[in-house]
Amino acid sequence: MTTSLTPFFAGWDVHHQRIVKMIAPLTHEQLLLQSAPHMWHVSILAAHVIGARAFWFHEIMHEGPPEIAGWSGLDDFEESARPVERLVQGLNETWAMIAAVLDRCTLADLDATFERVYPTHMRIFTRQSLIMRVLTHDAHHGGEISQILGMHGVTAIDW
Repeated sequence: MTTSLTPFFAGWDVHHQRIVKMIAPLTHEQLLLQSAPHMWHVSILAAHVIGARAFWFHEIMHEGPPEIAGWSGLDDFEESARPVERLVQGLNETWAMIAAVLDRCTLADLDATFERVYPTHMRIFTRQSLIMRVLTHDAHHGGEISQILGMHGVTAIDW
């Protein structure tokens, strides 16, 4: 019997939904909130989550439809806030890609390897390491967004 990876990563979907619920009602001004002047604002952090999902799953693991590639550059660290609708769309579309991978893949698929070529070297990653990289990245930056909003009196993630 083959089992999808979805049960092993149960809860990631809930975390994703909480991030979307936290981001969706934000105003333009709230998207520009940051913990300190030299730190990224909420919009950049959300775009960075989207961009990392697209990069590692689509660009490196070759998952998802071609349209996902457009999300890979969303985290170009612009000073202005991205429209909240675009952030929510990016979060949801990249999550749909991740959920499809978790549903389709099995434990045997975790050992699959993928190459990332750098200017001076190449690095090989397993599917397992890339899934964990993105999961922990989501958790880290989702928590960071929640903390920024909370410190400014805006409703944060309801854990």
